[in-house]
Amino acid sequence: MTDGTWITLISLGVTFLFMIGVPVLLIIAYWVIGCSFVLGLTLDNMGAELLNVFNKGFALLAMPLFILTGDLINQSGIARRLSDFAYACLGWLRGGLAMASLGACGLFAAISGSNSATTATIGSMLHPEMVKGGYDERFSAATAAAGGTVGIIIPPSIIFIVYGFLMNLPISDLFVAGILPGTLMVVGMQLACWIICRANGWGFLIPLQLNRVLKTAFGAWLGFFAIGLVLWGIYTGKFSPTEAAGVTVGFCVIAGLLSWVVSRALNLRDDKTWKEKSYAEMLVVEGFTIPQLPGIVMRSAQITGILAPLIAISVVMQQILSLLGAQQVIGDFVTSMGGYYAVLFTAMIIVFVSGMVLESLPVTIILAPILAPIAADVGVDPVHFSVIFLVGASIGFITPPYGLNLYVASGVTGVPYFRLLKYTVPYLVALISVWILVSLVPELALILLPAR
Repeated sequence: MTDGTWITLISLGVTFLFMIGVPVLLIIAYWVIGCSFVLGLTLDNMGAELLNVFNKGFALLAMPLFILTGDLINQSGIARRLSDFAYACLGWLRGGLAMASLGACGLFAAISGSNSATTATIGSMLHPEMVKGGYDERFSAATAAAGGTVGIIIPPSIIFIVYGFLMNLPISDLFVAGILPGTLMVVGMQLACWIICRANGWGFLIPLQLNRVLKTAFGAWLGFFAIGLVLWGIYTGKFSPTEAAGVTVGFCVIAGLLSWVVSRALNLRDDKTWKEKSYAEMLVVEGFTIPQLPGIVMRSAQITGILAPLIAISVVMQQILSLLGAQQVIGDFVTSMGGYYAVLFTAMIIVFVSGMVLESLPVTIILAPILAPIAADVGVDPVHFSVIFLVGASIGFITPPYGLNLYVASGVTGVPYFRLLKYTVPYLVALISVWILVSLVPELALILLPAR
């Protein structure tokens, strides 16, 4: 058989494995190894490339630190306080609690940098409250899934770190460029949420009270400080994204320990029979203790252990795709579309369709090195294109058949996957509208950047 036939059979084989649920890392690894043998590449080559990725990957050190940050703020109670603040501000509107959950997703994303962590955290906290508040359980779960899409756009963003590493762009610039588009995504989804809730009469209204807003804002000051610390440090150049991640982790550790001390003290003061409690019962408070830290770190390390090898093996995949001429074929197709807008919208369609069947990380690793240079050739600013690319990839989190956030929301809420799909449509319309707006108005991504 010819090399082309072998590669076709290998591709069909790994596609079957993907359909039956084999992890994406193994799918790409099997394909890379099989194609390497067909093309006469040695496994030594693959090993050298894998090692080379991490030898050059100082920027990637920010990734595990921001993953750890997300776990720390979840355990410390900061996420709950940010949610309370959002509800105090929006609860007077029809659908206020659902809109608050979207706002809480934006605030959580501004510290964690992860879409799945945002969906899981906010969904597990606010879905029961929304159902009690008269919202349809399917809509409530879909809201958590949609809110998680901003997790990779509002800085800090794990996927922006990967994109900047692959395309040799300043990660700090990518972070700043994601602020306004991410905010617009939240506002667009809140508008869609308000329309749906108003039409269905969902949600109980609470009065807008300045003292409640101020009280919840004061209670969430640790979260606001963490957000401000990251954005201030990166925007002013006081520290790099990797240093910002380290500083934020340190702050969240201190905040979590202090939260445990304070909330435990309040708990003991209100319960005179605390001596009769078990140690496990006494830990049902906000924050965490030093003995709990290894478990939190281990959970974060498990996620990093999935993402880091995937990045490395996908770099080798790029090399093989280049040898096969796939990049040239896709590049020629996109370039043949014509000028600025034709190339831009063709690239957007490719990203959107790819996001329907793949997670944002492999989409970024496979397509960004192909599409970004073509976009730059027709005059698209590289930082602007990075935002366009990743907003499109983020929409894939709530598009079937893959829709990672839909699976996460289904898991934490207990609502079956297929029952969520109907209620994701309004959010998809809102997100796609914002995506097109960001693509047509570069200033939305570039206006906050320092002079370049």
